[in-house]
Amino acid sequence: MTDPSPVPGPVPEAGSLVLAATPIGNTEDASPRLIRLLADADVVAAEDTRRLHGLAGRLGVEVRGKVTSYHEHNETARADELLDVVAGGGTVVVVTDAGMPSVSDPGYRIVERAIERDLRVTAAPGPSAVLTALALSGLPTDRFTFEGFLPRKAGDRARTLSALAAEPRTMVFFEAPHRIAETLGAMATAFGENRPAAVARELTKTYEEVLRGPLADLAERAAAAQLRGEICVVVSGAPPVQASVDDVVGEVLDRVAQGERLKAAVAEVAEAAGVPKRDLYAAALAARPAK
Repeated sequence: MTDPSPVPGPVPEAGSLVLAATPIGNTEDASPRLIRLLADADVVAAEDTRRLHGLAGRLGVEVRGKVTSYHEHNETARADELLDVVAGGGTVVVVTDAGMPSVSDPGYRIVERAIERDLRVTAAPGPSAVLTALALSGLPTDRFTFEGFLPRKAGDRARTLSALAAEPRTMVFFEAPHRIAETLGAMATAFGENRPAAVARELTKTYEEVLRGPLADLAERAAAAQLRGEICVVVSGAPPVQASVDDVVGEVLDRVAQGERLKAAVAEVAEAAGVPKRDLYAAALAARPAK
């Protein structure tokens, strides 16, 4: 999507909380705005301060503001301390180890608190493992859902996948390398061995690789290859269920029995099930009990 209107200049960030995306692998993906923010921010809140300094060194930027840790174990307790800086007119930049803060990373709670305090929140968008994997998967991208990491315990994971088996949208997951083969096997069981999928690892890095194919095949390949690195799994949504008139005529009769007009019930059920309205109407008439 493009905006034809001219952009007058950089958005002012004074008195703002800024969620800043960092490279997911290739340092060259860092935006000029990220570099400026790291240099100029009053406070940089980093998931891992050592990684932040390493990134800054590779980018050739000096972080002149205060650097503080902001991770899953202290994000709630530290939120107001950081937002006090914003309330005083300062700029606080939140960065995680890779990608966009708050997407399976710290960031959500401080944004929630900033909104409660009516403070300005903005973002410096950039690299995203979710969108990169989705784009490279070769699977439908018009509608998708991000599911993050699955539960580690086999039973919990199986229940989660079972609940997603009928999801029509393309699904994106994160997974650790030591669990990827087991997870793909569980997906094949829940979604069907032939469900199309893709496994993307080390995105934007030297050894970037995208494996594509049916889930069962990918599970075997993952087990044999012992995949390493950061991994995204993209799975095609469930194929549409082809209902027949006989499958849904009972629903029409139930709705009529509850007082709904036959034509209205037929119209709604036929549209939802994707069956011909005329055929469903005829079947409902034939199946209605004689008066």
